[in-house]
Amino acid sequence: MINRYSRKEMKKIWEEENKYQIWLEIEIAAAQAMEKFKVIPRGVASKVKKRAKINVDRIHKIEKKVHHDVIAFLTSITEKVGKEGKFLHKGMTSSDVLDTCFNIQLVQSGKIILNDIDELLKILKKKSLKYKKTVCIGRSHGVHAEPTTFGLKLAGFYQEFKRNRERMENAIIDVSTCAISGAVGTFANIDPRIESFVAKKFKLRPEPISTQVIPRDRHAVYFSTLGIIAGSLERIATEIRNLQKTELQEVEEFFDKKQKGSSAMPHKKNPILSENLTGLARMVRSYAIPAMENISLWHERDISHSSVERNIGPDSTITLDFALNRLKNILRDMSVYPNKMLNNLHITKGLIFSQRVMIELTKYGFSREKAYSIVQKNAQKSWTKNISFKESLMKDSLINKKISNKDLIKMFDINYHTKRIDLIYKRVFK
Repeated sequence: MINRYSRKEMKKIWEEENKYQIWLEIEIAAAQAMEKFKVIPRGVASKVKKRAKINVDRIHKIEKKVHHDVIAFLTSITEKVGKEGKFLHKGMTSSDVLDTCFNIQLVQSGKIILNDIDELLKILKKKSLKYKKTVCIGRSHGVHAEPTTFGLKLAGFYQEFKRNRERMENAIIDVSTCAISGAVGTFANIDPRIESFVAKKFKLRPEPISTQVIPRDRHAVYFSTLGIIAGSLERIATEIRNLQKTELQEVEEFFDKKQKGSSAMPHKKNPILSENLTGLARMVRSYAIPAMENISLWHERDISHSSVERNIGPDSTITLDFALNRLKNILRDMSVYPNKMLNNLHITKGLIFSQRVMIELTKYGFSREKAYSIVQKNAQKSWTKNISFKESLMKDSLINKKISNKDLIKMFDINYHTKRIDLIYKRVFK
């Protein structure tokens, strides 16, 4: 992933130095287990731990000759360790190291993403409570529907990210497995107790059955979860982008005094951060497809998944981590304009109360079909002639016969639409 969209903590997980360090720790843990079960002489693991040094350049140099990364790694370690190096990797296969390491990196990355979500939830909750009673228009198909509140919008996002947090936790659990089972996963050349020892060391679970590789359905769930989180992230970003339109101007990204919005038009203040998130979300979602295609490998193992994971492992987690933090900053610093929300709510001159009027008409003896017809006729008249919907209804002879103007006015009370908000908030924030 490019530095522009990378944060240091997440990026470090996927740097080669960290990857090879995890490989070394897996080999040392396996050696400790082999010593315990008297497979290799005592003292090997401690000497390897003391003498081994990760030299990325040296590993790359050896790999150019042998064309095998794990062999290159083991050769470089043995150069530093000496004769004890011959006991490393005994009965193991490359996938034992690669797959266990990959899962460790995914778990490490997942924990950072969980923390990102926790921080985002705090901001969403705080903002939702602040704007709980800030009335704005709800839109369906982009068209004014009925009143809601800006706080309710944010509460909906909060609840969605609570679900995302649970999904991420489950995805981490799913990939928290370890395989030290040897060629084709039969344990023919390695004691299964070694796998259990290594798994416990890294707080993983032994993979119940591996075919030399850990089954990739686990990883498909993980990357699909990242894609879902990215979708939720984009949903918020898209809402901000829409609400910042000149015609709406209900919400606005923070704009620094020295910031420039356009090279050509000095007046511009564009929602560039939210637009950026929309693009990044597309990237994260795109990684779910190759992850699912990785499920089907040839027989017990092939490496068609390897090149995919070398790309999507770092790119998806680094990108999502960056995007979640950017979204957190957008929400924390954004400008909200309640007066503009109120102005926008009234631009249809009362049409947003059409459903309540229709329902109330049925209480006065009109059938639902007749009530709908009366309300729709007056709504269209109000819209085409740009007159007050309430006044149009007051002049309707069918309505005048049964309903007083005083009772009609009551049907246009905005508080009618916010009366259940406390109930919704109790459901969400408990």
